[in-house]
Amino acid sequence: MMKNSCYRNIAASCLVAILTLIAITAQASDTLRVVTHNRVTVVTDPAQGINLYKAWGVFPSVKEDIRSIKLKVRLGCPDNMRCADWDYKDHITIRRTGGVKGTSQDYEVGRMLTPYGGAFEKSWQFDWEVDVTDFSLLLRDSVEIEYNHTGWEPNNDRGWTVTMEFEIVKGKPAWEPVSIQKIYDGAYRYGDSTNSIENALKPVSFNADKQADFARLRVVQTGHGMDKPDNCAEFCSKFREIWYDGKLIDKKDIWKKCGDNPLYPQAGTWVYDRANWCPGDLMQPDLYDLKVQAGKQHTVDINMEQYVSTNPSADEYITAYLVQYKKPGAKQDVAVTDIIAPSLKDAHRRQNPASTQPQIVVKNMGAAPLTHLVIRYGTQGISQKQYSWKGTLAPAAMTSIALPGTIESQPGVNRFDVELLKPNGKKDKYQADNKMTSSFEAVPRQDSILIVYLMTNNQPDQNSYVLRNSEGKVVKERTAGSLKANTLYRDTLQLAKGNYEFILSDTGGNGLEFWANPRGGRGKVRLLTKEGAMLKDFESDFGSSVKYAFEVGGPVAPVSDLTSLGLYPTRTNDKTTFDYYSNFPQDVVVQIVTDPGDKVVEEQTYQQLKEGVFTFDLSHHPKGRFYFKVLIDGEEKFKKRIRLKE
Repeated sequence: MMKNSCYRNIAASCLVAILTLIAITAQASDTLRVVTHNRVTVVTDPAQGINLYKAWGVFPSVKEDIRSIKLKVRLGCPDNMRCADWDYKDHITIRRTGGVKGTSQDYEVGRMLTPYGGAFEKSWQFDWEVDVTDFSLLLRDSVEIEYNHTGWEPNNDRGWTVTMEFEIVKGKPAWEPVSIQKIYDGAYRYGDSTNSIENALKPVSFNADKQADFARLRVVQTGHGMDKPDNCAEFCSKFREIWYDGKLIDKKDIWKKCGDNPLYPQAGTWVYDRANWCPGDLMQPDLYDLKVQAGKQHTVDINMEQYVSTNPSADEYITAYLVQYKKPGAKQDVAVTDIIAPSLKDAHRRQNPASTQPQIVVKNMGAAPLTHLVIRYGTQGISQKQYSWKGTLAPAAMTSIALPGTIESQPGVNRFDVELLKPNGKKDKYQADNKMTSSFEAVPRQDSILIVYLMTNNQPDQNSYVLRNSEGKVVKERTAGSLKANTLYRDTLQLAKGNYEFILSDTGGNGLEFWANPRGGRGKVRLLTKEGAMLKDFESDFGSSVKYAFEVGGPVAPVSDLTSLGLYPTRTNDKTTFDYYSNFPQDVVVQIVTDPGDKVVEEQTYQQLKEGVFTFDLSHHPKGRFYFKVLIDGEEKFKKRIRLKE
């Protein structure tokens, strides 16, 4: 019953397998880590469309106080197969509580949208997390957790490894939960003129517990399917309304921009905006705290924008839970919940490494609105700073705060500390979550002369770049509309000592290259030394924007062994072009490999290659899919899928 789980007295070896340096750790006095799935290989069941992976974990007893719970999810490539291809919707559920003969619950605590993993390397892995403290009434004693992997792709040679860890901080809760109940849970057909979605999304009434001060509505919603005329529900933007006791409390578009996804690039249409989700994403819930009157009846109602399809096939997948809470236990209580920058967390890759303006997330855990706060922060071993924040943060609300100044560091990995002091000028009632530490890498130190190498694609009006110093002053920029198509720009810059940030943007949201936009062609951006060596090579398939922070002054690191590889187009009926650039000569092997089958059908060897552009004529191969692999000194460094069209 308890296999694939880690217990309270978890062995050090199990911890080492799960925890990594990149985790941001709250300095809480007592943290329990419950691992239910440890590198479990999951594959589809094409016959059913779902495949269930269940495991048990031992959580704190009902007598123990819980301050917070985070669900951490890691996906990776299995040892004996490649990463899976498709963006499927996976559900993480509390299946049973109280042991094998316990109560069936069926509460979804997480929803994972898998990435397009067809081109990921064998060593690929990525971490996500979501706060699931609202389920603390259920995550007690023995709990069965289910990972439901959906989809229909082949399961003999592709899949994922899934690791799930519940990070539980023990301590007095900011709000003591009283009850939890389902409001909505299902796939709701959208756009059917004969059966409106509102027939299923009916108003739900509940009675406020006599101990309750407020009720939290927790909603997770994603749209799926592709109908006519609007490509609903995956690719259509429609609004949702939430009504409480007959009053509209929220109206929002069920839509999400995907060009800034921290997991990039991916093999499929990862940059396409979708109905509240993106490929490679652990859903974050929408939270609404509703004031209740003890013993009174209240009503919640979710409505969707009116829509009629000519071929109804769209579904809105909605889970909504109502958690009733007692009054906050303290008037003055704040917590730091995340450090966005500086950080090594996967979810913050777009914001790091950073050289200026540390960014943190603060939550008001108290009963009183937060209007001012003292924040102490800095890198360990280097001077600390202090900042007085002023604003208005309602109880239970969160905000992101940008802290002034540079982020000092030593070469290599550093540790950044933040501490919250004197909320509203008073003593914090619960101080265990006022501190947090993140690990981060120092930004590169470079010479004062920098060359920006920009080769535009066929749509240069979408692109721009800007270089700013630590004061935010523009040092150099190329604005959108000022660039010519298929043109090489080399801007040589003389920089003063200090910190800088380079930002490359694409208003189309599909970078300088995207396989499904063949009209756009392919562009390239690199940062070079005055001698022409690469300091930074930017992935052309970057989506909406990409940034790079660095420092000028101090010892400059030797030129590193960087290599730039590109392949375009990846959908062709005959030829594709491979470009290669390296700081040092290396032995390179290019392989054309069948997919599926992994059989090498063509191979080219280039000894001590430093730079080159090579055209491969694939017309003599049968139509279908192949992988283009590049091995450097015997190690696979590049892998892209090619589709050879009719």
